[in-house]
Amino acid sequence: MRYHNITKDDMLNGDGLRVVLWVAGCNHCCRDCQNPITWDPNGGLAFTEAEEAEIFTELDKDYVSGITFSGGDPLHPSNISAVTAFAKKIRERYPNKTIWLYTGSTWEEIQNEAVVQYLDVCVDGEFQVDKADTSLRWKGSSNQRVINVPATLREGKIVLHCAN
Repeated sequence: MRYHNITKDDMLNGDGLRVVLWVAGCNHCCRDCQNPITWDPNGGLAFTEAEEAEIFTELDKDYVSGITFSGGDPLHPSNISAVTAFAKKIRERYPNKTIWLYTGSTWEEIQNEAVVQYLDVCVDGEFQVDKADTSLRWKGSSNQRVINVPATLREGKIVLHCAN
């Protein structure tokens, strides 16, 4: 897996104060994407044990609510296995921290992927500039959904994280 940035003390990509891992690689290539530099799966830097340790240092802080995987797309073929393994490791080490994931894919397309069992929230769907709305919480366009993953898995139908 490759990444572009690790953001600390982020309050825009999920609830609470978070650490965000911006991965490289996206096949959605949404028009007017905020991060087109992250589309190339060969861009950025190699994600190594040093970056993992850096994220763990952030997650060790009591005031950090959790991690958000974004990009790029964490579910891009070049990322999904590493993101799944890392999410599992985070869930085991920090059971009380939340894990958010942004993907251009829809829930219906990813619901059977192994990674979903480790997620608390999934923001799904491609950014659509014609549905862009800066008043929306945690998403850029009205077609996207902020999904409460554990409730959705329990209920067998999509349960939104909050009014969004």
